[in-house]
Amino acid sequence: MRITCPLCGPRDRREFYYYGAQDYLARPASDDPAAWDDYLHLRDNPAGETRDLWYHDMGCASWLLVTRNTVTHAITDVALVAKPGDAA
Repeated sequence: MRITCPLCGPRDRREFYYYGAQDYLARPASDDPAAWDDYLHLRDNPAGETRDLWYHDMGCASWLLVTRNTVTHAITDVALVAKPGDAA
């Protein structure tokens, strides 16, 4: 699979680190072990289009929102979330 980084161009997916699907910011608010177990281990595995957060680890260090099909691995959109050096 190849991801087209908006700053670097087409790259092999091994240059990127996968951070998760659409719910990557929906962490449990409590310290309840059962809630964290559910969050870490009981995720949906949808077939079809998904939006994932990726980090260009071996490249420009940018954060990307990648829209892809989990069945065909076709990437339909790559959006820059944060450029290197942007304040979080």
